[in-house]
Amino acid sequence: MAIIVNLDVMMARRKMSLNELSEKVNITLANLSILKTGKAKAIRFSTLEAICEALDCQPGDILEYSHD
Repeated sequence: MAIIVNLDVMMARRKMSLNELSEKVNITLANLSILKTGKAKAIRFSTLEAICEALDCQPGDILEYSHD
């Protein structure tokens, strides 16, 4: 069981680079990269909200639960 982070998919759909998202959300490239690669252990709701606003999406577009 795992939470899968589909941030890279949403960024590609919105044609937004990691640098651009980093600036819009005010999060470091390093932390955004950790989140994008699925290595993050947690995410603040305020960060998730800012990412959703920047990418014009819902939390479920970014986070997915897998039974595997």
